[in-house]
Amino acid sequence: MTISSTPISDSSAQNTDITSVIDLVAQDMADVTKTIGENLNSDVALINQLGAYIVQAGGKRLRPVALLLAAKATNPDNTPSDKNQILLAAIIEFIHTATLLHDDVVDESEMRRGRETANEVFGNAASVLVGDYLYSRSFQMMVDVGSMRVMEILSRTTNQIAEGEVMQLINCGSADTTEQQYMETIQSKTAILFEAATQLGAVITKQASHVEQAMANYGLHLGTAFQLVDDILDYTADAQAMGKNVGDDLAEGKPTLPLINAIERSTGRDKTLLQEAITNASRENLDAVLAIIEKTGSLAYTARIAREQAKLAQSALEPLPDSKYKTALLALAEFSVERTF
Repeated sequence: MTISSTPISDSSAQNTDITSVIDLVAQDMADVTKTIGENLNSDVALINQLGAYIVQAGGKRLRPVALLLAAKATNPDNTPSDKNQILLAAIIEFIHTATLLHDDVVDESEMRRGRETANEVFGNAASVLVGDYLYSRSFQMMVDVGSMRVMEILSRTTNQIAEGEVMQLINCGSADTTEQQYMETIQSKTAILFEAATQLGAVITKQASHVEQAMANYGLHLGTAFQLVDDILDYTADAQAMGKNVGDDLAEGKPTLPLINAIERSTGRDKTLLQEAITNASRENLDAVLAIIEKTGSLAYTARIAREQAKLAQSALEPLPDSKYKTALLALAEFSVERTF
C-alpha cells in the first residue's frame, strides 16, 4: 500500500530512493558490520551462533544509517567517519537488536523479516539472555567512546525503551487505550532510539546545543512516523513483503492507532467487534476488523498523523547547512511514510 500519493515535502529529496540514501554511507556501514562482528565474538558458543543468526537476518539498519548521516549532515566535511562514529552506530544496532530479541519472546513471535525468529530457533531463554548480553556489551562499547554525554544519552534511552515495553504490555488486551497513551508508548518504545541515534550524530561532531536538539527532534519525529506506518502495514501489506503475518498486532492484542481510532469512530456492533478483537487477542475476525478500519477512515487518519510527523522531522533540519547528507535525511523522512514494507 502506498500511504500517500502526495509528497510530504517540496524538497529535492522526493526523487531520492532509500538505496541512494544508504549508498551515501555504504563504506561506513561496512565498517559498522565489521565492528558488530568483532564485538559479537564471545567464548560462549551459543552467543556466537545466535549472534550470527541475527546479523545474517539483514535489514536496512536505518538507525545506524541515520546516526552516520546526522554526523555528516551536521559537519559535511566530516569524511570519512571516525572510529567513534562507527562504534556508536554499532552500539545503536546492538541496542535495537536486543529489543527485538526481547520483543519476540514477549510477543511469542514466530516470524521476522521472512524467517523464523531467534526464539523459535534457539528458544526463549537463549534469546532473552543473548539480548541481555547485547545490552551489556553495548555499554562496554560506550565506555570505549569515552564520553559521559554519550553515556548519559544512551543510558536514558535504554531506560525509556524498557518503560515503553512495560507500557505496551499494560496496553495489550486493553480496548480502552487512548491515542495519547499509544503515542506516548511508541515514542518511548520505538522513536526514542531514532532520537538517540540522530542526536548522537550531532554530539560526536561537537555541535552547538541548538543543533543537537534539532537532530534529536528530527529522530523523534522520524521514529514516530516510522512506527505509525508499521501500524498501517500490519493491516495492509503483503505478508511475504513484510516478512510476517498480516494482523500480527491484532493477534497479540496490541491496540495500535488504526484500531484505537476505529473504535473511537465506531458504534454498536462494529465497536463491540473491535473491542472484543483486542480483548481476545485474535485475528479470527480479521476480515471484519479490516472492513471497519477501512470504513471509518482510520488507516487514512493514521497515515495523516504519520505524514505530519515526517514533516516535523524535515522541518527540524532547518538549522543544518545544505548538503547531500541533509538531502538524504529529508529523503529518509519521506521514505518512512512512503514505504510499502
